[in-house]
Amino acid sequence: MHEPVMLEEALEYLAVRPDGIYLDATAGLGGHTGAIARRLTTGLVIANDRDPESLELAKAATLDVAGRIRWHQGTFSTLDMALRENGVTQVDGLLADLGVSRFQLTGAERGFSILTEGPLDMRMDQTTGTTAAELVNYTAEKALADLIYQLGEERRARKIARAIVRARPIRSTRHLADVVQRAAYRTGRIHPATQTFMALRMAVNDEQRELDRLLDLAPKLVKSQGRAVVISFMSLEDRKVKVQFRNLQQGGRANVLTKRPLRPTEMEIQANPAARSAKLRALEMN
Repeated sequence: MHEPVMLEEALEYLAVRPDGIYLDATAGLGGHTGAIARRLTTGLVIANDRDPESLELAKAATLDVAGRIRWHQGTFSTLDMALRENGVTQVDGLLADLGVSRFQLTGAERGFSILTEGPLDMRMDQTTGTTAAELVNYTAEKALADLIYQLGEERRARKIARAIVRARPIRSTRHLADVVQRAAYRTGRIHPATQTFMALRMAVNDEQRELDRLLDLAPKLVKSQGRAVVISFMSLEDRKVKVQFRNLQQGGRANVLTKRPLRPTEMEIQANPAARSAKLRALEMN
């Protein structure tokens, strides 16, 4: 069962009104989308995700409130288009949960999983873009090391990149995980290839540039007195959100509602361990 992360906190900071218009920029499997829609009467949720498979599952999970949801498939760069398609110029609230869903991480055929054998894909939208296989097999060693270090914050990046280049062609997710594990062996509950897989996923989906686009668009998409709520899971992303929110406040365009990021409760972490690294930040536009 899908558990939306920090659901109550997100709803509280969005301050959902029954007649409001809301944008869920990362609909995923529909957990946050459905919860917002169930608080509406005459309002509307525009639900976006770049993964068409996730959207189909989200639609099935929100049939009880289907009349209050409009769906859009696309990257953050297309969010203004999603609003225009629904005759909307600005929304009362924007929510973005930057985490990857368990559905994506555990489906072997999607290529995100370290533990299962599958094709090295990692594209959120499998109809377009470069695959992780192309990235690991054709990127120069130094560029690959820089990518793993910068996006994965992996200190062993040079050693890992060298091992990958020597093992080419990398054929599958398990093959890559085994190569990285041998190059960067360490003990602990987190698999040694976790940060490398994360870096490759972020590169394949251009996640950093897309987050920049979301943060640039948010002040234009959210009404005065409207709110933006972002849930991040990596320090790289949280820093970007923190800086942009601070800049908007210093420029007099918004008020930051969370002096420090909110963290999930111990009860939530016990029930949903995937939530443990979540950080929520919120602001209100002036």
